[in-house]
Amino acid sequence: MKVRVNQTYTFRPVLLDVADPKTTTSLKPGEQVRVINLPSAPKANTMGQCHIESIDGHFLGMVCTNSLSSKKQEQTRKERSNQ
Repeated sequence: MKVRVNQTYTFRPVLLDVADPKTTTSLKPGEQVRVINLPSAPKANTMGQCHIESIDGHFLGMVCTNSLSSKKQEQTRKERSNQ
């Protein structure tokens, strides 16, 4: 999935992020996060990765872009689970 900088997403970890304990220790599934670009670091979507921060601005680390769900995807997920 391609993500946009400064947009908020819901964190739903894929296996790559579950296996990497550096990020998942401070981040729980279902949390809202914001995608950011850091100076002197690869831009978001490079090699399917991006840097994220919490909504209040604390840096959380680098995650796989497939671990992030947009609001529209979350809404579709809820509708399917209610059927």
